[in-house]
Order: sequence, then C-alpha cells, then structure tokens
Amino acid sequence: MFGSKKNKQSAAPKKNAAAPKTAGLNSLVQQTNLEGTINADSDFRVDGTIKGILNCTAKVIIGPTGTVEGTIKCQNAVIEGQFTGELRVSDSLTVKESAKLSGDVYTSTLVVQPGAIFNVVCKMTKGATSPPTPKENGKVLN
Repeated sequence: MFGSKKNKQSAAPKKNAAAPKTAGLNSLVQQTNLEGTINADSDFRVDGTIKGILNCTAKVIIGPTGTVEGTIKCQNAVIEGQFTGELRVSDSLTVKESAKLSGDVYTSTLVVQPGAIFNVVCKMTKGATSPPTPKENGKVLN
C-alpha cells in the first residue's frame, strides 16, 4: 500500500498550456511623437502624437492631449483629443465632449457627446474595419 514500489507510475511531465493572453495597455505619453505604422494586439492609449497608421485588434483611446493624423483600424475607440484621417471601428466609437474629429469614419455604433467637434463623413456598418467596395456611378469596380 504506502511504500509499495510495484504500482508506482512514473510521473509524465505535464504539458504547459498556453498562457492566456493578459490584457495590456500600450501607451504613447504626452510630448512623444511617432511617425509610421503601429500594430497592437492590446489596448492602445495615445496622449502624444501619431502620424501614420495604427492597427489595433482591441480598443484605441486618444486622450485629451492626444493627436492622430492618418488611419486607425480598431475594435473600439474612445476619442477625447484630436483625430484627422480615416477611422475604422468594427464595434463602438465614443466621441467625448473635448474631441475634434475630421475625415472619414466607419463604425457599427456611435456615441457623440455634446460639445464634440465632429466634422466627418460617417458610414455605420457592421464590421467597419474592412474597406468598402470601390464604386463608380453605382457600379462595383473590379
């Protein structure tokens, strides 16, 4: 029973399961400028300046001191600062009262708080991160 070596099985090493993705937050702090393309798999907060492309599979937050000029593709967005360009949000876009937006916006749901400057062409569709089919005079171009 206790001390018997007959039925003792060798312990096989356990396989390590893939560690679950931890929620992280990328942050571009105030007075930091970045030009180029950024790809992020977790939330991204901008309090500095970005000129270029931001591809994010999670939430993008442009803080009150943040400025983005270019293209953002993300799942959700909260804008408190300035954005100029093309914004593609597959789920929910929230525009706070301190925000200033101009350009093209594609989103599934939209909340614009009173006081926000929202000078955009806006299309609301499901899955807004995919580009629209190019059309000319109502005909789809190939």
